[in-house]
Amino acid sequence: MSIALFALGGTISVSGRAKGERLTGAEITAAVPGLDGLGTALDVQDVHAVPSGSLTFAQVLGVVEAASRAVAEGAVGVVVTQGTDTLEETAFLVDLVWEHEAPFVLTGAMRQPGMAGADGPANVLAAARVAASPAARGLGALVAFNDELHAARWVRKSHSTSTATFASPNAGPVGHVIEGEVRILAAPPRRSTVLPAGCDSARIDGARVALHCVTLDDDGAQLEGLAETYGGLVVAGFGVGHVPASLAPVLGALADRIPVVLTSRTGSGPVLRHTYTAPGSETDLQQRGLVNGGLLDPYKARVLLRLLLAAGAGRDEVAAAFAEHGH
Repeated sequence: MSIALFALGGTISVSGRAKGERLTGAEITAAVPGLDGLGTALDVQDVHAVPSGSLTFAQVLGVVEAASRAVAEGAVGVVVTQGTDTLEETAFLVDLVWEHEAPFVLTGAMRQPGMAGADGPANVLAAARVAASPAARGLGALVAFNDELHAARWVRKSHSTSTATFASPNAGPVGHVIEGEVRILAAPPRRSTVLPAGCDSARIDGARVALHCVTLDDDGAQLEGLAETYGGLVVAGFGVGHVPASLAPVLGALADRIPVVLTSRTGSGPVLRHTYTAPGSETDLQQRGLVNGGLLDPYKARVLLRLLLAAGAGRDEVAAAFAEHGH
């Protein structure tokens, strides 16, 4: 019985030695007090030692495949250490494809190992405890940070430097690690997985999804010719899902050609469905063919849409997936 730990790059791996030199997974775990007292061995592997901003979908899905093999060979859970910049996106990507009951826990650090108050060791210890805990089974991908547990579907990086950066504005933490015990307070409901069966790297790379954040007096010039090079678009609209009235027909024309998903740029709360009816409102945009993203933020909506397109999903399948995962 073991925990499979995959060490990527990020702040948690900054060595402070030669420029660009990274700590290995073995070096990261060796600096964690109490890890040897868990009663569960760690099988540590080093993969993709790069900042999280340089990770690709194909690389993350490769880690998931390796983790699946580890679970099939007897691992009770999985821990991934990586940079925090894209952790909320990688966690959601994992959650969309992870079929196993075994916990898949992602963590990292906001302070480098050589800094005072480095948070990496505590986060790794918490993540390992969660990965080994029967209480965390069947919950999909989780983020363990600052002794809090967040569901991948809700978690967001909310501060550029704080060690308490990860939060779930729409739901709050689903659990905590208290005196070494994993306590799940509000188990997140599991949604169906999105598995691009037979999808190779070329299909994933070819499923290009743009993200457009709507701004004051937005004339939509950035959207010109977008459907020629992208297979889908996520729109981060104002408030409950609004855009300038002049932009509505532009988005409608795009929705005739590619899937266009409507989300909110606010960071929490849903896109409404039928409260406002003016041109550029959520009702108007849906009538023009935009897909309602529900409670998913723009970044997670882009992850879901790209996976769907890589799997060959049509507009109806895209709408159904967002109705489920955005609810």
